[in-house]
Amino acid sequence: MPPTVLTTRALLLDMDGTLVNSDAVVERIWRRWAEGHGLDGDEVMKVVHGRQGHASMAVLLPDRPMEQNLADNARMLAQETADVDGVVEVPGAAVFLASLHDLPHALVTSADVALSTARMTAAGLPLPDVRITAESVGASKPDPEGFLKGAAELGVAPADCVVFEDSGAGITAGRAAGMRVVGVGARAGAHGPDVVVRDLTEVRVAGAKDGTIRLEIGRAEA
Repeated sequence: MPPTVLTTRALLLDMDGTLVNSDAVVERIWRRWAEGHGLDGDEVMKVVHGRQGHASMAVLLPDRPMEQNLADNARMLAQETADVDGVVEVPGAAVFLASLHDLPHALVTSADVALSTARMTAAGLPLPDVRITAESVGASKPDPEGFLKGAAELGVAPADCVVFEDSGAGITAGRAAGMRVVGVGARAGAHGPDVVVRDLTEVRVAGAKDGTIRLEIGRAEA
């Protein structure tokens, strides 16, 4: 099957599940939280990927005051930042990021500065110069604010951006921002991205003289 080709002007990259595999930590922290609140761990795990922690809590405990969610979230962020056991790159992430060195791209993550720095460092990945983190936005994914801010920081129209995401919340946010979405990994396919890859080894990047970026998506021929 021939590869899918997308032409764009900027890439907006989620972190967890897209560049960094942090599932081991997320499972540990959130299943412990679920047990402490009498919730089913499997059901909790269906909600938490892609969202800021307090936004996940608002979905899971809709009657709880937001102040409690924010306080809980702060404690959990500290736990997650300290726990990088099992945090590794998604296959192909280092090569993918290296290929973007001189091309417009930004990290758009629901993690805060401390957590995103800890996880990217643990995975051996460089932090993009432009980063939209939890501190940058007033609304969590699936709200499109983060992706729209990323596009604005890069000076690129939303329609000229491609998002890389793994979660339902993130894919919804990218689509709501008017962007095309490349879904990464097993979680992504159920949420309607434009194209899905197993991991970042299936993405090849090339810059053109006119300032556009060519993405060739699909398994490379042996």
